[in-house]
Amino acid sequence: MGQRGRHTRISQKARTVVRVNQTRIMQGRAKLRSALYMAALVASRCNPIIAAFYQRLLNAGKAKKVALVACMRKLLTILNAMMRTMTVWQPGIILRRASVEAL
Repeated sequence: MGQRGRHTRISQKARTVVRVNQTRIMQGRAKLRSALYMAALVASRCNPIIAAFYQRLLNAGKAKKVALVACMRKLLTILNAMMRTMTVWQPGIILRRASVEAL
């Protein structure tokens, strides 16, 4: 997991007065994590697939940041599949697959 901008080592600060039971991931590839965060933020507003996924998570009661991290992972999965098959972004194919999975 460390290669994707995330790392399993968690740092917990001693002063957790306001934010109880929240942890921050301090290690991993910060530039990659930052790029994925911004891409997921834009996609959650502009990409119909990611936006629907984001709204579904919010409606299920997930926190906004948790839903956004899930969108980061979904984007990463789509990008890995594109690299594996050596294809370019084709929103029609993704939309058809998403509608089949929703059934």
